Amino acid sequence: MSENNQRIIFLSEYEDIFICPICSHPVKVMDLRSLICSNHHCFDISKRGYVNLLSQPHKTKYDKKLFESRKVISQSGYFDPLIARISENMLAELEPAGKMVKILDAGCGEGSHLSDIQQRILEQAQCDSLGIGVDISKEGIDMASKGPSKAIWCVADLANCPFADKQFHFILNILSPSNYSEFHRILADDGMVIKVIPGSKYLQEIRGIFYKKTARSVHSNENTFELFIRNFDLVDTQHVQYSVTLDHKYKEQLIHMTPLSWGAAEELIQQVLSNNKLEVTFDFTILLGKKMNAPIIWKSMIYEA
Repeated sequence: MSENNQRIIFLSEYEDIFICPICSHPVKVMDLRSLICSNHHCFDISKRGYVNLLSQPHKTKYDKKLFESRKVISQSGYFDPLIARISENMLAELEPAGKMVKILDAGCGEGSHLSDIQQRILEQAQCDSLGIGVDISKEGIDMASKGPSKAIWCVADLANCPFADKQFHFILNILSPSNYSEFHRILADDGMVIKVIPGSKYLQEIRGIFYKKTARSVHSNENTFELFIRNFDLVDTQHVQYSVTLDHKYKEQLIHMTPLSWGAAEELIQQVLSNNKLEVTFDFTILLGKKMNAPIIWKSMIYEA
């Protein structure tokens, strides 16, 4: 049996997680080619085993080149301290020798973060995990599906999540837009949302060059934070900050990876690339939330990597 067929069979084993994004009815995998609901809405499963659950294509500025660059940066270890901290928070929530843990990466891009987190859980916990990666970008999901991870990948819109109620123990939302009403619906009652947003110093060296003396030279998370705490009980806020020195190869990939480059003048991009080495700051704020009225153990810790 081909690896791609194995992926589709794996998808069919967990088809009860999904619902039709059009009518919310249950769905079934048919002939290893389609996901079809009881009202006969049909969604194609690609040859690589991912499913496209969009009723119509969505245009996005997140293209193949951006995802290729992010994959290089991820595989080079530049996100490792962040991934380690997220994994530690998840491991702290797991019961010893527990049941299958279902993880949704909402806005997974090319899938590196979910794959790395699943691997850490596999190595450190006595439980298995099912990863579901969803993104509105077909290019990102296509790239994610080429990896070896034990995950199901799907193209879908977070505003209309194609998942049944209360399915996920963890919802990851890493440097990506959110839809909190849908997160509430698909999160288990004792589940946790882990949202990662850029800290005020995130890539400040690049931001300072691209947007010097403009409003974009300073980043604020105030509105994002306030929206999160209106929708979830805040369990903890954590900060992960570290600096790295990039050589030319990785510096170019970082520029292509970040939306900061979208509005930057070409001469300023070349100014960054012309430096042999560049020290940049990675700065993340991690928000840990649970459903309102769920039992909470409060923490107040700051982590520096």
